Amino acid sequence: MDALQALILGIIQGLTEYLPVSSSGHLTIGSALLGLNSGEENLMFTVAVHVATVLSTLVVLGHEIWKILVGSCRPLGRGKGLERFNKDQRYVLAILISMIPIGIVGVFFKDTVEEIFGSGLLIVGCCLLLTAALLAFSYYAKPRQKDEVSLRDAFIIGLAQALAVLPGLSRSGSTIATGLILGNKKSQMAQFSFLMVIPPILGEALLDTIKAAKGGWAAAFGDLSMTSLAVGFIAAFVSGIIACKWMIGIVRKGKLIYFAYYCAVVGILVIFLS
Repeated sequence: MDALQALILGIIQGLTEYLPVSSSGHLTIGSALLGLNSGEENLMFTVAVHVATVLSTLVVLGHEIWKILVGSCRPLGRGKGLERFNKDQRYVLAILISMIPIGIVGVFFKDTVEEIFGSGLLIVGCCLLLTAALLAFSYYAKPRQKDEVSLRDAFIIGLAQALAVLPGLSRSGSTIATGLILGNKKSQMAQFSFLMVIPPILGEALLDTIKAAKGGWAAAFGDLSMTSLAVGFIAAFVSGIIACKWMIGIVRKGKLIYFAYYCAVVGILVIFLS
């Protein structure tokens, strides 16, 4: 992988991690168009660009994250059950619960998922069509609005995130659309979606790094140079900041239907060309 290819794939990862069009699907498509192997041979590149997008989230939502952390450290109140927790503590609890499904998938079904990722572009096209259908449904659905993400909703949104390990099924699109269908407000769903993915991405990056260390660094880096790795990281970080800010505004304005059209067109093209 040369620096130009790393730049292109880094930009793709940064943009599509937040836009509801599937980063894994677009990385698979981009790698295929560039004649690259999107699997084990470039494992450390995948780790680097995913960590870069996490850092971009921390930059964009750093102030909100700090407020939530400070609020969650306050003493518990009086009462029973969830009444003892303040809003920030319930928010953190919802984030933790949303991580349960993806944690189960990562621990028990990681090998199966990796086999699916290596099954070609056909599944990418089909999952892009599924993403399009989910985004369209969330656009036209008009459920009763809720003030905050409940623990039940957090778990259901977490299930959507777990399913989105399939290439072509957008993680941000699936989680945001599921939250909207459940009646959660547009103003809060983008932030919740972006924050709930931080621990799983960092956990996956750690596991992949350990895997690379056991299997040998030469195999993990493949033909990737440190220059290409740095270029990809910076490209993903900068484009991630842009996409994160843009996506928050898009969700608040309710413009997800345009991404449904995009995913449908790309999905059909990929299916016919695969």
